[in-house]
Amino acid sequence: MRIAVIGQAAFGESVLNALAERNENVVGVFCTPDKEGRPVDPIKAAAQNHHIPVYQYRRMRSKEAIDTFKGLSVDLCVMAFVTDIVPDAILEAPTHGSIQYHPSLLPKHRGPSSINWPIIQGERKTGLTIFWPDKGLDTGPVLMQKETEISDDDTLGSVYFDRLFPMGVEAMVESVGLVKEGRAPRIVQDESQATYEGWCKAEDAVIDWSKSVDEIYNLIRGSDPAPGAGTKYDGKKIQFYKAQKQDGDTGREPGVVVEITEKGMLIAATGGAIFVGRVQPEGSRKLMAPEWVESVNLQTGFRFGH
Repeated sequence: MRIAVIGQAAFGESVLNALAERNENVVGVFCTPDKEGRPVDPIKAAAQNHHIPVYQYRRMRSKEAIDTFKGLSVDLCVMAFVTDIVPDAILEAPTHGSIQYHPSLLPKHRGPSSINWPIIQGERKTGLTIFWPDKGLDTGPVLMQKETEISDDDTLGSVYFDRLFPMGVEAMVESVGLVKEGRAPRIVQDESQATYEGWCKAEDAVIDWSKSVDEIYNLIRGSDPAPGAGTKYDGKKIQFYKAQKQDGDTGREPGVVVEITEKGMLIAATGGAIFVGRVQPEGSRKLMAPEWVESVNLQTGFRFGH
């Protein structure tokens, strides 16, 4: 079976390596062009290591990209972390179609920040979907799904790197096997359960101190490491990371620093408090909270958000 891989970054690299290790016949890898002064994309480096031809196009919708893809006589297209719009002319060209990885349990959380939002919204589980992409955004039939719990301590980083990343690589390889065997299902998504969210941007992750401690904590961990949930200190933006939640009313106004320790700072919220271990002040690198606290001489009683 002649396979083409469209992808990028570490996830695309890992999927390609896993396919190569199983001696799958990958006849071409498509990724974005090199950026001046930056290392080549990991998937390109992996393709070169496996002596697989690499094709780089700024837009997969270009005639040149479509013609190149069709010229490879592909049986299956594997889409491993794709942010560009791939046209129907490519999706439908392979004999067996195209399959794509999406890090949520479709039809829930369609869209580009599908790992952030379940955590921010306080959900207790998420997962991944391998599906057959169509004309819609994350709307095609489902081939495979795998679930994982979201614990109280999970962040965007831990859910993705510890579970959805390795689970996704395994699921992609498993799905390719099912396609080869002619046993890959096409389960239509239930549109009545569908949700969609756009990119989780910095402006979506501004802490509202009038909300409950649970909502604030979920926002911080669902934005850690990106885009970073933020508030204001002395009129400037500051983002919080490495947070923990403490239940029980502190008796202080939300946003007020209750305690400063050698590991960070405890900030009051409605129904509890948020402990912050790492910060990123506006215009600065990320710092461990005690280093920043000392640099600005932060005192208990200070109120964030102003």
